[in-house]
Amino acid sequence: MPRVSSLTGLRWWAAFVVFLYHMAVFAPIPLEPVLRYGHYGVTFFFVLSGFVLTWSWSPTVGATTFWWRRFARIYPSHIVALALAVPVFYSFAPDPAQWWVKPVDVGVLLLSVLLLQGWSRDPAVLFSGNPAAWTLTCEAFFYAMHPPIQRVLARWGRRGALVLAAGTAALALTYRLLALTWPTQWWAALPWPITRLTEFVLGMALAWAFRKAWRPRVAASVGYLAVAAVVGAVVLGVRHPEVPGVRLLLGSANELVMLACAVAIVAVAARDLRGGRSLLRKRWLVTLGEWSYTFYLVHATIIYVLLAQFGRQALSWNNLWWYAAAFVVALAASALMHRLVERPAERRMRGWWDARLAAREERAAAPAPVASPER
Repeated sequence: MPRVSSLTGLRWWAAFVVFLYHMAVFAPIPLEPVLRYGHYGVTFFFVLSGFVLTWSWSPTVGATTFWWRRFARIYPSHIVALALAVPVFYSFAPDPAQWWVKPVDVGVLLLSVLLLQGWSRDPAVLFSGNPAAWTLTCEAFFYAMHPPIQRVLARWGRRGALVLAAGTAALALTYRLLALTWPTQWWAALPWPITRLTEFVLGMALAWAFRKAWRPRVAASVGYLAVAAVVGAVVLGVRHPEVPGVRLLLGSANELVMLACAVAIVAVAARDLRGGRSLLRKRWLVTLGEWSYTFYLVHATIIYVLLAQFGRQALSWNNLWWYAAAFVVALAASALMHRLVERPAERRMRGWWDARLAAREERAAAPAPVASPER
């Protein structure tokens, strides 16, 4: 399938808003009431992940090969980022003044190594190791579910894919409404990988509709405005909780952002496939998008190093200097990790696997030895 480079550029902006969200813990600026919702960049990642993996799916690639390739893609950088994060977030004698530093717990850290920490709702476990890496638990689960879901999806046409997309969105909203209505029920606090699966499946369904020649005429600006409208409504809702319906709006904000992100992804992808002009395809922005995974993994660690060294800054526009400094350091670190860890490790691991498969196929294709006649 043709490459949709604008989505790579768009992925960078999602990583960047997550960075802005985390900076508030160290150096808040007057825009903090808006930036506090930068965590919705993760929602975009989940929808985009489903879209991209289904758009690039090939029926000739088996499930085991798919899983190995995803492992090769995310795990080496995760381990390096975890090794960098542990000295920042753990100590054998934590200072009570540094609330983010936790006592060393080998069992909890092992969960982080195995990408299992995201199955817990306990913050001490969920945000263990590298705090940003809880999302990788979700992604690992999504990767596990992709081949079986894709096998079903591959039998459907465009209409079936769009029905699945609509049904997935309805399921996500229904679950959220039920959880808001009965918050004490056990199913209201299901693990994040399960409750966020709808975001991934929505992306898968939309990508399959695209593969079946669905090309909606939606301007990219509509997608951007949809995301801005939901976030703006949430910001206003927090300030005016007395307005009827605000509790429902705030409680289902993530699902509404999911839908807005889906509109943005669909609009941007359709424009690329029509050959339309896009600033998101600029080489420098696509490069940043390629670095976005490692940027996401290291940025929080760098922010908390600054917090430990310089303390929390007072609310001020002057903190933009801190934003610039943290950004430059995080970007440099992400570029190095991308070049020295992510790409070479993925290339070698995939090469090893492909060579293994080729050798197996060669053995299977070799003619059976002919027995010599008895004398």
